[in-house]
Amino acid sequence: MTEQRDWKLWLAAGLGSGWLPKAPGTWGSLAALPLAWLLIEWGGVTVLFAATFLFLLLGCWICVDVLQRIPDKDPGWVVIDEWVGLWLCMGLLALVLGTGPWVYLLAFIAFRLFDIFKPWPISWVETLGPPWWSIMADDVAAGVIGAGVVLIAAAMLGFIAW
Repeated sequence: MTEQRDWKLWLAAGLGSGWLPKAPGTWGSLAALPLAWLLIEWGGVTVLFAATFLFLLLGCWICVDVLQRIPDKDPGWVVIDEWVGLWLCMGLLALVLGTGPWVYLLAFIAFRLFDIFKPWPISWVETLGPPWWSIMADDVAAGVIGAGVVLIAAAMLGFIAW
């Protein structure tokens, strides 16, 4: 295996977080949280969104390569998609709710619930396109829907006014 492939595997695995035993998506999401915090601290929500978009493109490119070399078309250890979904959920929540610690917790919980249970339309998005795209797309959908549900609940509870 070449060095280039090693770094692609390492990045696909969320800097190795996807190789931890049991629940790789949860480990990957947990690994993404401090990086989200650093990105927001460094440059605000705009930088988090830019990193999310960059990682979406990078994740698609890496998944194309990785999936050509393995028989599994949705390996659990590939968690770069969790990074993208969680960062998107966090960014959307931060735009409205700010960046307090509880927002990070809400983003994590909402994203993981929607990513694990995959209600419609997330389950539908997961079937669209080639495997390298569906791996990334369902987590984007889970991030958007997770943030939307949290924001609707916050509005209904009177925490935010529309």
